[in-house]
Amino acid sequence: MLKKILFGGEANLSAPANIGLSLLRIFAGIALAFGHGIGKVPPSEGFIKAVGKMGFPMPGFFAWAAGISEFFGAIFLALGLFTRLSSFFVGFTMFVGLVGVHLNDPFEKQEKAFLYLFIALLFLFKGASDWSIDSFIRGDGGE
Repeated sequence: MLKKILFGGEANLSAPANIGLSLLRIFAGIALAFGHGIGKVPPSEGFIKAVGKMGFPMPGFFAWAAGISEFFGAIFLALGLFTRLSSFFVGFTMFVGLVGVHLNDPFEKQEKAFLYLFIALLFLFKGASDWSIDSFIRGDGGE
């Protein structure tokens, strides 16, 4: 059961499906990690204060959690390692960003968080694809 949660995913996909999913996973992971996450590890005082203003107790802890999710979770997503778990944390962080930061912003400010949220949901439900570290570790042809 734990192996399925950590490394599970559908297997024996067609080559075009593997190409498309792998390209999306790699690009989204790298873009999130280096476009948004790298500046949050370690979190700046301003980011910690912003997390506190959202109402989180222990804002330092939750700022670190967000930074780790956006950087390391995104790197793991790009690699296809612990894809479902990483996608959960990335998606949760994007949801908090939408609700806690961008709720009253116009759509063009919300768009990136929505996009990363839905990409994370895809990989949370689907898994990484056959071309991933998860698939290699799983070694059983899928679920």
